[in-house]
Amino acid sequence: MAQAKSAAGAGRSTPTRTRKSRAAKPPKNNAAELLPFYRDMLLIRRFEEKAGQMYGMGLIGGFCHLYIGQEAVVVGMQSAIGKGDKVLTSYRDHGHMLACGMDARGVMAELTGRIGGYSKGKGGSMHMFSREKDFYGGHGIVGAQVPIGAGLAFANKYNGTDQVSLTYLGDGALNQGQVYETFNMAALWKLPVIFIIENNKYAMGTSVTRAAAGVSLYQRGAAYGIPGAEVDGMDVVAVQEAAEKAVKHCRSGKGPYILEMKTYRYRGHSMSDPAKYRTKDEVNKMRQEHDPIDQLRATLLEIGVAEEELKGIDREIKAIVTDAADFAQSSPEPDPSELFTDILVEA
Repeated sequence: MAQAKSAAGAGRSTPTRTRKSRAAKPPKNNAAELLPFYRDMLLIRRFEEKAGQMYGMGLIGGFCHLYIGQEAVVVGMQSAIGKGDKVLTSYRDHGHMLACGMDARGVMAELTGRIGGYSKGKGGSMHMFSREKDFYGGHGIVGAQVPIGAGLAFANKYNGTDQVSLTYLGDGALNQGQVYETFNMAALWKLPVIFIIENNKYAMGTSVTRAAAGVSLYQRGAAYGIPGAEVDGMDVVAVQEAAEKAVKHCRSGKGPYILEMKTYRYRGHSMSDPAKYRTKDEVNKMRQEHDPIDQLRATLLEIGVAEEELKGIDREIKAIVTDAADFAQSSPEPDPSELFTDILVEA
């Protein structure tokens, strides 16, 4: 497995792992540790494939950004945090929701604009939240979630907890001015926030080599004294190891940390993107040689997990995703009166 490179709705239960106790430290590279990773990544993959299919059928409107290929990033990161730690991301967010333990039924119902969704059908793909699962969005404005993530970290520090904030952003968002304003404040105040750059190489459609001066995005915090690491984002174990180091850094009061996840999306930026800026051979090569699920599957077979057990997990996941799609399509659309609800939080 690759290593990190260091630098200065109710319904059928989704089988995502419960956040482990911070005291727990399960052994690595064995079936007990790796099978939940496999299950969680497979759930995201199958869910996103179904979402793409439903979008093509006209059952999902608006924008829809799929996470296919990037599953190891969020699954590995989630394994390193505990209850009370905050998570937020941009608009490529379905995988993050599922990894946080949000129910597949509620996520799919929201995608289809139904009342059974997490935002009662009013948020759609890019705007779902779950305070119960410590997931704070889904944000549609490029880079806007970064200062919010630092704000959540400020609240954690102000309240005297050791909780951390996982704040995801893409390589395309990294050149936003508000990102660097946030880096500065986070470093000044030693905020417990981990900035996770999901570098899938193409942002909205422009290669990172054409859009960003300097190829090591994890070093963008060096001017503020923020340490970071470059991580193989297609290797869930490498992600877990890097995540544990970053979380330990933040919990100990040392301030922010940056992780650059070198990952890859197989689909276009959104469902409306034909992705003509790269070749099919490039995508196929990544799928064949670096797919995070296939790599983990091969490891599981090598350490003695029976192929039938893996097939059983696949059948279980397919049933959950089918159930979520059925629930979403049978859930009614929100009443027009819902336009006037959830506007103000009463003190």
